[in-house]
Amino acid sequence: MDSCTRYLIFFQYIGTKYLGVARIPPHQHWKRGVQNHLEEAVRRLKPVNPVSLTLSSRTDTGVHALSNSAHFDLQRRNGKPPFSEDVLVGSLNFHLKDEQIRVTRARRVSADFHARFRAQSRTYVYRVTLGASHYSQLPLTEAGLCWHPRSTIRTLDVGAMSQAAALLIGTHDFSSFRAVSSDLPFKSPVKTLDVATVRPGNSSLLTHFHREIPMWELTFKGRSFLYKQVRRMTGALVAVGLGQLSVSQLREIMEARDTLAYPNGLSAPADGLFLTAVDYREEDLQLPQQTSEEQRPSSGNLD
Repeated sequence: MDSCTRYLIFFQYIGTKYLGVARIPPHQHWKRGVQNHLEEAVRRLKPVNPVSLTLSSRTDTGVHALSNSAHFDLQRRNGKPPFSEDVLVGSLNFHLKDEQIRVTRARRVSADFHARFRAQSRTYVYRVTLGASHYSQLPLTEAGLCWHPRSTIRTLDVGAMSQAAALLIGTHDFSSFRAVSSDLPFKSPVKTLDVATVRPGNSSLLTHFHREIPMWELTFKGRSFLYKQVRRMTGALVAVGLGQLSVSQLREIMEARDTLAYPNGLSAPADGLFLTAVDYREEDLQLPQQTSEEQRPSSGNLD
């Protein structure tokens, strides 16, 4: 019997309508996870083998991604050759139809490749706007895609935020930034944060109803993160920027190494959080031997 072909796909989604990226069991909820829709799209390619995606990175309800990744195996019927990468991308997007999910790239990888464990880093960007006392003051294009703290302050003390962010960089025990409700307390709280920056967003001033609305982007990069760690770090840094928390107080929270030391109500909501990159070593993506035999069926007829 012919062996399966393993693919690594990169995909993006607007997380507002999904219960996170992970698969939701049937009949458990009226909403589904992004994984449910991706697996259904793969099943429509009519593989011989059962379909199961392995995600590189989990995101919660309401969190978005510009680039998440997952691997899966696919064996075609009757000894047909593997799909080419571009045909696979086009076919999956055809079957995703109107879902707010798009597959952007695909790579054929070795049979022992693992999307989660081979990932070298993950990058998150959190988008924050100020000066909007109500969500209706934001452009429709930004609805659910940024956080607008209800504050009369129209600017952030980026200098203080950068000082606070510098305390987070490096290898630390991030227990204070792990969510209280985390169901994975056995995971090591020691993580390495390679990047923590605060900069004006690409659209640093959103013009809406003749008002200018400043936007900032907080970027965090590391190999892995604790549950809700990025949202809790963001909330603390924004509090520093608004003068609600001092740099020394943030240091004390971090050094407490206790999730209960984190102030109640400080964590940032899901809306403004984007997973923007999952990076791999190029050598890990190489096939031992590239096969040239590929078939290009139409998107609508993949029997």
